[in-house]
Amino acid sequence: MDNLQQKTDSDLTAPEKESSRKKWQQTLQVWTHPRVITMLFLGFSAGVPILLIFSSLSLWLREAGVSRSAVTFFSWAALGYSFKFVWAPLIDTLPLPFLTRKLGRRRSWLLVAQLAVIAAICLMAMTNPALGEQSLVMMALAAVMLGFSSATQDIVIDAYRIECAEKDLQAMLSSTYIAGYRIGMLAAGAGALYLADWFGSSKDVYNYTAWQYSYFGMAAIMLIGVATTLIIPEPTVNRRNFAYSPSHYLRFLLLFACSVGVFIGMFVLSNTSVDTLGRLPLMTSVAVDNPADVAALATTPVQLLKNLLSEFLFLQGAVLSFATEAIRLLLALSSALIAAFILMRLKIVDGSMVSQTYINPVADFFNRYGMQTALLLLALIGFYRISDIVLGVIANVFYQDLGFSKSVIASVIKTFGLFMTLIGGFLGGVLTFRYGVIKILFLGAVLSSLTNLLFLLLATVGNDVTLLTLVIAADNLSAGIATTAFVAFLASLTNISFTAVQYAIFSSLMTLLPKLIGGYSGTMVTSWGYEWFFLMTTLAGVPVLLLIWLAGRRLK
Repeated sequence: MDNLQQKTDSDLTAPEKESSRKKWQQTLQVWTHPRVITMLFLGFSAGVPILLIFSSLSLWLREAGVSRSAVTFFSWAALGYSFKFVWAPLIDTLPLPFLTRKLGRRRSWLLVAQLAVIAAICLMAMTNPALGEQSLVMMALAAVMLGFSSATQDIVIDAYRIECAEKDLQAMLSSTYIAGYRIGMLAAGAGALYLADWFGSSKDVYNYTAWQYSYFGMAAIMLIGVATTLIIPEPTVNRRNFAYSPSHYLRFLLLFACSVGVFIGMFVLSNTSVDTLGRLPLMTSVAVDNPADVAALATTPVQLLKNLLSEFLFLQGAVLSFATEAIRLLLALSSALIAAFILMRLKIVDGSMVSQTYINPVADFFNRYGMQTALLLLALIGFYRISDIVLGVIANVFYQDLGFSKSVIASVIKTFGLFMTLIGGFLGGVLTFRYGVIKILFLGAVLSSLTNLLFLLLATVGNDVTLLTLVIAADNLSAGIATTAFVAFLASLTNISFTAVQYAIFSSLMTLLPKLIGGYSGTMVTSWGYEWFFLMTTLAGVPVLLLIWLAGRRLK
């Protein structure tokens, strides 16, 4: 999989030099390929929603008076990106009435996902988070809807990118996709901030209408993605075609709906107050007269779990909260799997259909690479972006805490940062095509970790626009290189027969652990301070280098 350049130019013979020159020409000419240009616009459509959940929403909530810890917890609304492998088989399998026949499998699902994104953004725009807890709950639900629909869009775009061109073009497709993605992030980041500022909202004077108009504007620019979907052709590939009846599809959908319902039910019940007073006569004959004892008996399973972890494992603070939520998540997932297994045993769902859509893609990956190498690759995927994602959750709050205005954040961090990311993406595509995935993957990991030390320096110095510009330049350049190489790496691991499912698993795993940890970034900063937080994110990237080195040795 690595197209490594084994010789320097001085070692090449005349024919080899001519071949090398032609390869560079082909590398530059490929930027005009129609598929490469298409990915620029699809990348834009994919990049718009993400910051409307993360940084732009964070600033909106902070201006509305929401606490820093609550703001960073909102990043969990984007966990749909990390669990999209759960419903990716549905998108890969289920046809949409009328639309699939008219547009094709990929374009029909892409159109539906984009329309859902627009609806979710409009719902957020119509919610004022400053009105209290009920409004915050509504905003959270809208953000979850946006995360779910945006993740669905990503599933289809990733599958389309891999299916629409051969593997030799994947690095370039990844590069232009990331360029478009970053332009979309600029529109949703700097663009949303500029609009909110222009309409009259600031840190000192909160104006809900300004943010409302800003988010409506973001919904409008998503029409670029809709237009692209209607123009591009459906990819023509030899892929699995299921000859199932409509009842099979409906029962398969029932399996998914029941599993999701059980997952949500367990997640909600685990945080629902349990009044044990009604069972006291069965448990004990001791009368409970102290109000404090009554309150202790009426608690939630989550609080009981925290008490157990604190008492027996001596966990405290953010570590205790993270362990509690991780166990809660695993229990909900296990319950959903048990529910699905019961439905299969009852013959309500066709077992062969479940096997072909869920089990076979996973089995194919482990069969191709073997158990040890497959687990190593999954560990690398899960940890590769831990440094920059965990830092990114708190980044905008950090800039605001240092006293940078929204206009500075928009111009330096978003606009100039985009320019540096585009350069990094271009370099990443060319270098990956020229020197191979593993080498540039390693380079990107080194740069991503080291640039976190510059954030530590900025935290020490304070409000310095010049230093901020230097930090953003280094951080976005390294992010562009690392992300391009990583996307090409994931594409190289994907079997074309299971495109949507396998790539969804990889990309979900890529963000799951970093986002779970990132939800506690506000709590960690409050406990440790920004300097120690940035140092810890730097050290978190060190094990990634070992994983890349081991993966490179095995893949050779």
